[in-house]
Amino acid sequence: MKFSEYQYIRPDMKEIEKQFLETISIVEKTTDLEEASLAFEAINKVRRTFSTMESLVYVRHSINTNDEFYESEQSFFDENLPIYESYVNKLSIALVNCPLIKQLEAKYGKKLFDSIRTSLKTFKPEIIEDLQEENKLVTKYDKLIASAKIEFDGKINNLAQMTPYLSSPERRIRKDAETAVFRFFEEHVQEFDTIYDSLVKLRDMIAKKLGFANYIPLGYARLDRSDYNDQMVANYRKQVYEDLVPIVKEIIEDKRKRLQLDELKSYDLGLNFLSGNPKPKGNRQWQVDQAKKMYHEMSKETGEFIDFMIDHELMDLDAKPGKRGGGYCTYFNDFKSPFIFANFNGTSGDVDVLTHEAGHAFQVYSSRDFTIPEYLWPTLEACEIHSMSMEFFAWPWMEYFFKEDTDKYKYSHLASSITFIPYGVTVDEFQHAVYENPQWTPKQRKRAWREIEKKYMPYKVYENKFADEGNFWLRQGHIFQSPFYYIDYTLAQVCAHQFWIKNRKNHQQAWADYYRLCRAGGSKTFIELLKVANLDNPFIDGTIKKTVKELKAWLDTFDKTKLV
Repeated sequence: MKFSEYQYIRPDMKEIEKQFLETISIVEKTTDLEEASLAFEAINKVRRTFSTMESLVYVRHSINTNDEFYESEQSFFDENLPIYESYVNKLSIALVNCPLIKQLEAKYGKKLFDSIRTSLKTFKPEIIEDLQEENKLVTKYDKLIASAKIEFDGKINNLAQMTPYLSSPERRIRKDAETAVFRFFEEHVQEFDTIYDSLVKLRDMIAKKLGFANYIPLGYARLDRSDYNDQMVANYRKQVYEDLVPIVKEIIEDKRKRLQLDELKSYDLGLNFLSGNPKPKGNRQWQVDQAKKMYHEMSKETGEFIDFMIDHELMDLDAKPGKRGGGYCTYFNDFKSPFIFANFNGTSGDVDVLTHEAGHAFQVYSSRDFTIPEYLWPTLEACEIHSMSMEFFAWPWMEYFFKEDTDKYKYSHLASSITFIPYGVTVDEFQHAVYENPQWTPKQRKRAWREIEKKYMPYKVYENKFADEGNFWLRQGHIFQSPFYYIDYTLAQVCAHQFWIKNRKNHQQAWADYYRLCRAGGSKTFIELLKVANLDNPFIDGTIKKTVKELKAWLDTFDKTKLV
């Protein structure tokens, strides 16, 4: 069955409530493990179907935010997800208080029940209306981003379609493109400010209703972070500042020399070579064909996976008007099908997103036999290890995509994966500052952003006044949609760098570690999964320093003068 044939049926909330209440009644009263298990497994089937319908709506609304039917259904889920969460919350309370809790933990794993206990901290019935409002505000942001119609180069472009201009070999085009993008945000800045101000204050209020001092511990609990805290994250950011930022400065200085510029401006950072950045040598269909060939050669498992994705039409890759920005991977439980969403724009990012989101999709495809929803995916920082590492496992096949520009691609891909990390920690430190100070005005937030940005990225020099006033972050959807998620990309990047190193030394062992990690799904915590994959913990002092040293040594082997 192809994606277009997947049938959407709006969930019957009254029937779902009835099924949850019946299950709760059994769990609360029974002393028979088999009876409790059957009831638990039956309600998990209901949960898988609800998740499937939610994902179908999200994807189809993402593909066309102007589709009135799916816009209406997205509103239905914005309204009803918190109500559904209240049913899950009641079930969670029943499970942790069940007379058979020890036997259930032994049967289904301690990780599940630890996650349930964490989730109980994040919900009370009295915040249902607040959660509904939070969903609506996030949807409002998504729609505003998708509405961008930027006149440039004789065309009307969305934000994704502006990306190639931001890496143009012609400096004037890069500068004008950056100006055009920032103009969209400046024209709508009041709307963005209002949405975010409302989200911050709302999330702070929700946290206090739940008994937290502010949103930060609630944000961590929502992400099911159980084996590390904000102090450990702060120490990790300190490592980035001390051990990685100096290396990034060197990489940026190499770029300045390579581009023959007296001073790099923000609009120069997207270009790596005077002759232009490497681009895939064919269109979207050609790239998918190369990916198919690559994954069949990579391993038996990835070959089976890519055939499944293509045969079932589980990828929507083209940028088009009305389509939500960015890229993501989701999963349709009832069909055991991952789905890849992207916005191809003719840059090397097309290949990056194809391998990145394929990493997510391959992981959930590998763990699809878990019947417990919580075990399908790990927590988000572990999720990103699968995606970012897949980008590096794909390196031996990059010639299929880039031909004579393969070396340029590899250099820029590894260099940008390093230079990304300071940006990622900037986003994280900014969010901690914002939620520690929910009373801040938009102006105060922007001042804080620019100060933190200068700390981790002192080489980022703006000519654009609007950007220099601290508005760049308005385009970073995660800040609006998923507070504190963004640091996960950087934690995972440090782990992916380790896979890059391991793969160069012993491919078979590296792939075995990676595949074992994928199959484990979400059955273990982040730090436990690091042990499964034989990876060093990024929170431990020295991990970043050791890893980046090997990466920089490889970059230094290139004759930069030839990479023009």
